[in-house]
Amino acid sequence: MAITTILTHPGGAHKDELLACCLLVAVHGVEIVRREPTDADLADPAVAVVDVGGEHAPERHNFDHHQFPADHPPACALTLVLQHLGIYEDARSFCDWLEPAEWFDTRGPNVTAKWLGVDRETLAKLNSPVDVTLLRRFAKSSRLGPGDVIWEMMRYIGQDLLDYVSSLRQRLDFIARHLELWTVAGCEIAFLPRTEPMPDEPSSGIGRYLESIGKAKEVAALVYPDRRGSGYGLSRNNDDPRFDFTRIDGEDDVHFAHARGFVAKTSAAAPERLRQLLELARVE
Repeated sequence: MAITTILTHPGGAHKDELLACCLLVAVHGVEIVRREPTDADLADPAVAVVDVGGEHAPERHNFDHHQFPADHPPACALTLVLQHLGIYEDARSFCDWLEPAEWFDTRGPNVTAKWLGVDRETLAKLNSPVDVTLLRRFAKSSRLGPGDVIWEMMRYIGQDLLDYVSSLRQRLDFIARHLELWTVAGCEIAFLPRTEPMPDEPSSGIGRYLESIGKAKEVAALVYPDRRGSGYGLSRNNDDPRFDFTRIDGEDDVHFAHARGFVAKTSAAAPERLRQLLELARVE
């Protein structure tokens, strides 16, 4: 049954239910009502009950976590909606902010700060007017629908999050099909060859892919198609000091080398020449 209403609790608002509602708004395009749910609401699968109601029953679109035991792994309303949409695992892999958000909502700021290895005051320094204003304006509303500024902003946020997760999954699948691992001058190099069609940002996602296969620390440099030309970009991976691309600044086919040595652009396209440039840029 299609969702016709999103219902969440009144009063103070937190990031988890706001983002959970953002996703549901993006998927279903329906209004948000902020009040306590009734038994009829909880029984009606057309009403998505978020972060309230004491029940997690995704088959009836009820997404509350407050009834979970104290030792339950951190899971907030956003967690439950992401799971329901079938994108939770990808979201956890791609969105570095998600796990801390789960901890913050379920464990509180002090425990979360300890888990992150920072002091409590550091967490407060990460807040911005973006967080404060959206949550405050959402909390002051009793009903939001199409045309309301906050509802439209929430739809944008939800759609952007859905697009980010789905597009990055597609990009990682693309990288998995095409990426080659080279060994040059005793270092592992990740090489993404030019293909047709070529992604808009060819290098985007390579770091995530290397993390997924356990190579993030081993790979020292990346070689990928230059989106502004027919050649390639060369860059350090995780700012690995074993490569300094100022060392190839004088080569005829290198048209840019950053003064700090972390990236260069070349018109070269042959793998043999790219390997030569990497050997020249290798710091002994």
